[in-house]
Amino acid sequence: MKLYVKQKLTFLKEKFAVTDEQGNEKYYVQGEALSLGQKLHIYDLNNNEVGFIKEKLISFESQFYIYICGHEVGMIKKKITFFKPKYEVDYNGWRVEGDVMGWNYDVYEGNRVVATIRKKLMSWTDSYEVDIRQAEDELSALILVLAIDAVKSKENSSGVSVNFSS
Repeated sequence: MKLYVKQKLTFLKEKFAVTDEQGNEKYYVQGEALSLGQKLHIYDLNNNEVGFIKEKLISFESQFYIYICGHEVGMIKKKITFFKPKYEVDYNGWRVEGDVMGWNYDVYEGNRVVATIRKKLMSWTDSYEVDIRQAEDELSALILVLAIDAVKSKENSSGVSVNFSS
């Protein structure tokens, strides 16, 4: 199954829909305007918050926490290095491999591919396809992709490239 994420350019507020292969809306993502640190809320079609991503502000290392249904389930943390920044993904026992900066990467659980992410080229905003192998991984995979996007956005605003390690 595939999900499509296409962010919209808006003033002070980020809001966009996540659609399926037929173009039907499946989730809504809403950023918080004027908040300290990045925060993203993920809603289902009944307007229930099913996920939340927030940046930890007071820390030596950049950290983003991932919540599903109100429970903290993982995080992405910047590792302190002298050369290229690296990030640790602590989420579902999954690891991320590939070209994260080019938005072509895979998510694995052991040897099993959970999801494949491909950036759509020639788009005014970030737009990508998330190919999820099993239905039960849909929400978790989507939230991980959105968390990686938050990290990428944060690092791009500071002019730093991102590499992920498990």
